Amino acid sequence: MTKAELIEAMASDSEITKSAAGAALESFIENVTKALKKKDGKVTLVGFGTFSKTKRAARKGRNPQTGEEIKIKARNVVKFKAGKKLKEAV
Repeated sequence: MTKAELIEAMASDSEITKSAAGAALESFIENVTKALKKKDGKVTLVGFGTFSKTKRAARKGRNPQTGEEIKIKARNVVKFKAGKKLKEAV
């Protein structure tokens, strides 16, 4: 499902305009992003799942074309763990 398809489904389910559904989705995405930017960023939606931020350590990797060893910097990554209701539904 694409973002446009999700907006269309939200609009028809809620009986609102597509622009209102688009604004709601954008607001949701923006607020989840803001929460994850915080030091101990975590967003829990009971029954759906949890978005959390974890730190991935620096490591060594290989360039697949040349085989040359490269350094991969440490970075923050977002993880999603599905909730009980979502697991059961799928």
